[in-house]
Amino acid sequence: MNEEIKKSNDMIKGLSSLFIGSALLGMSAIFVRYSDSSPSLVAFYRAFLALPFLYAWVLIEGKAVNLSLLKNKKLFFILLLSGFCFAVDMSFWNWSIAFTSVANATLMANTAPIFVSFIGLFFLRHKIKPEFFLILFLAMIGVSLVILSGSNDNSPKVFGDFLGIVAAFFYASYILSIKSLTDRFSPAQTLFLATIVTSIFLIPISFFETRDVIPSSAEEWGILFSYALVCQTIAQGMITYGISKISAHLSSLVLLIQPLAAALYGWLLLSESILPIQAVGGLIVLVSIYLAARNN
Repeated sequence: MNEEIKKSNDMIKGLSSLFIGSALLGMSAIFVRYSDSSPSLVAFYRAFLALPFLYAWVLIEGKAVNLSLLKNKKLFFILLLSGFCFAVDMSFWNWSIAFTSVANATLMANTAPIFVSFIGLFFLRHKIKPEFFLILFLAMIGVSLVILSGSNDNSPKVFGDFLGIVAAFFYASYILSIKSLTDRFSPAQTLFLATIVTSIFLIPISFFETRDVIPSSAEEWGILFSYALVCQTIAQGMITYGISKISAHLSSLVLLIQPLAAALYGWLLLSESILPIQAVGGLIVLVSIYLAARNN
């Protein structure tokens, strides 16, 4: 009985954290749009400027980071993999926008739950019920309605769409890596260590893209600090906590809240319209998450 109660409580905590974190992460496009820095440089500062906030979270948590665990070669490799995958994900998604529409790039990037599910099932031997794949298919229909119905440019741009799919694959790998790390580290420690590695990998990527690496105005610094606090510290912090509580494949499905939230922010902050078909798509995603949680 106690085990069932704990499992139920973890499910509630995990779903709530992922829902809120995903909703906050939907603000990413707003920060990127207002920033004057290059895409990869924005990604670097998102990670780098979040480190003091994440370290403060580790201190508040009161648990010392047991770095001796990283003497385990497998665990150390997973940490490097998590940082590398997140760095590549952010860079490739930013680059994909330059070669395809924002709608297409966002849709391709949100195929990550498909990769999480199939990698987990066939390579990591995760137990996933067959019904989940039907629910995932339904959720992807909903996401497609939300994203593509609001776009005025649905023309095929193969290279940009390909970059978006590559970004999704690396984000899926990041989710699975983070899930593995939270088995040995707390969520705060996991995100702090992974963000350090992400920052290191983003340094050469940023220099490859631009030599103007220092923001030139106080306003730009304010945007970057806000981006780091909201999207990397709070949003990714809640997402990491949520992933530690429930399965990776269910976590990735809940993350589909992000494009719904992005559409809502566009309506509230940028005077963008929300079409009835987008509202239907959003409802389909929410119903899919409910069904997946019930079926898990």
